[in-house]
Amino acid sequence: MDLKGMDLNLLVALEALLSECSVTRAAERLSLGQPAMSAALGRLRKYFDDPLLVREGKVLVPTPTAISLGPLVRNAVAANEAVFSRSRGFDPQVDRRRFTIMASDYVTLVLLRPLIARLAREAPLQRLNIVPTEVDYAEQLRRGQTDLLVLPTEVIRSGFAFPQRQLFYDRYVLIADADNEAVGPTVTAEEFARLPYVAYTGGPLPSTADSQLDARGVSERVEVNTQSFLIVPLLVIGTPFVSLVHERLAHQVADWARLKVLEPPMPLRPISEALFWHPRHTADRAHSWLRDQIAEQAAKLGIKSIDEKHR
Repeated sequence: MDLKGMDLNLLVALEALLSECSVTRAAERLSLGQPAMSAALGRLRKYFDDPLLVREGKVLVPTPTAISLGPLVRNAVAANEAVFSRSRGFDPQVDRRRFTIMASDYVTLVLLRPLIARLAREAPLQRLNIVPTEVDYAEQLRRGQTDLLVLPTEVIRSGFAFPQRQLFYDRYVLIADADNEAVGPTVTAEEFARLPYVAYTGGPLPSTADSQLDARGVSERVEVNTQSFLIVPLLVIGTPFVSLVHERLAHQVADWARLKVLEPPMPLRPISEALFWHPRHTADRAHSWLRDQIAEQAAKLGIKSIDEKHR
């Protein structure tokens, strides 16, 4: 393909347009005026002989051509950023980058929320786009739809061979409403089986706590199901329900939610949250900087805070 006379800045504009499906948001993302972004879309439509984005009601949706271009464009932009960041380094105070991180709502609360607050002060030019974990997380990482992925290593599927960095451990605890008289200082496995239970099911990832209960032949009295880790404590407040949740999450909400936090009724293995990325980003200095920032934030949680006997 002859690229003579082709403005390669249009590649960045195309990536923003396909990601945002909005001329206004794409312009804001690149710090451009809306007329300039509209002009870029016009040039792209002429180049590809395709409208790329078409109006459907009040929103713009990508055409089949745009959908097919998406992965190629994201890879090309990532490669371009890697080339130039390697040649001149990366200064988070000067260079602007946008990163997409896929993580559960639990990880977003305990790890990413304080990171975002810190970077807002220390590196305000950087933009983090946090998206929920999807079933096709591996494919999205391969295609460049997400830059970084935070997952428990215990749920990783076979064949998932990406670079990784250990972040932190967490363990499970039993929670109940502070006024739940059916729950004492300790709960036996037999008592647990009789208590109404809130289960995390139907989400993109299995609950390792519930999987361990199944493996032990422990039957919960499931009364409520949810696909959100953060919703579980809220469903326990003011109800007779109990649930098994991450200890860090329990302590984040225990005071204002008035929860009892107890040891689980049987030994459960902890989880180990890790950071994953595609090998093409390993040498990208901006990407490496963000990985270091996430690891630094995880270290503040205390990576060694789980007793060795629980591992």
